[in-house]
Amino acid sequence: MVNLVLGLIFAGVFLASYQSDRRRLRNGVLLAAAIWFLLQALFQFLISLNPWFEWLHLAVLLLPPLGAFVFAGFLIANGVAMVRKEGRGISSLLPFVVGLAIFLAPVVAFLFVLSGQPVLAGVAALAFFLCSYLGCAFVVFLGYAVVYSRLRFNPDPAAVIVLGSGLINGGVPPLLAARLNKALEIYDGGTSFRPLLVPSGGQGPDEPRPESEAMREYLIAKGAAAKDVLEENQATTTSENLSYSAALLNSKGVRGPLLVCTNNYHVLRAALLCRRQGLNAEVVGAPTARYFVPSAFLREFVAVMRDNRRTNIILCLPMLGIAFLITAALMSASVV
Repeated sequence: MVNLVLGLIFAGVFLASYQSDRRRLRNGVLLAAAIWFLLQALFQFLISLNPWFEWLHLAVLLLPPLGAFVFAGFLIANGVAMVRKEGRGISSLLPFVVGLAIFLAPVVAFLFVLSGQPVLAGVAALAFFLCSYLGCAFVVFLGYAVVYSRLRFNPDPAAVIVLGSGLINGGVPPLLAARLNKALEIYDGGTSFRPLLVPSGGQGPDEPRPESEAMREYLIAKGAAAKDVLEENQATTTSENLSYSAALLNSKGVRGPLLVCTNNYHVLRAALLCRRQGLNAEVVGAPTARYFVPSAFLREFVAVMRDNRRTNIILCLPMLGIAFLITAALMSASVV
């Protein structure tokens, strides 16, 4: 009964928060909590009907740790594929390194505990808490990113901001072309008028020209009217893409809801940034090559954790305190 009540409470709070603003990361936390408690309530009911459901419940509880190792194997395989297709680099090696760390972390922690050293045992406990926290945070981020990317958007925005990405030899690569094609789909599919298109992106140190210039040429070549394309050519980060584009639209007297177009893995973080900047904007995603998605989601997760580092530090402080108490208790026991 307690699980059912808690599940319904979290579900109600989620719906209220979602209706208020669906661009909140806490929506993912509330949704995950509601699903967890409602599942526990369901299993309690099934077990009351037949005790054999206890085995199914146990299997479900064992799925997260087993799934973590399966996920680690997938990340390692994806890292190898990324290196083959993209070459060596941080983005390519990230899934391989994370997958390897997931495999090695419990082994190292077990060895620390067996060492009999209180400090190492405390480190192992802290590592367990932090890994559990990061695992739960990643599940929340990934789950709500999928939910948010499938939400409906305003069919008649005043403008569509297209976030830039790196050029290849001064031209539009497939990743960026997917964003531009999605923007053109919205541009041609409006029910009352065609929105302005705002390709946003400055010139990187390894690029022969601003990203926005190549994006503008692509949009016009694909059928957009030149008068409907408003170029923003100074931004170098996602945050700047949004703020500079909004300022440009405001200077032109453009009012009304905005849509931001990016790739599907980037949707939730862009939406969080829109909310942080107070923009009246939702975010839509374009398809991404499958081999690229795991690495991209990991990078987005790291970026979101960094953007919310103060909150994460506060939430991790109790874990540090518990690990310290464990170390102190073990040292006291060894002295006695």
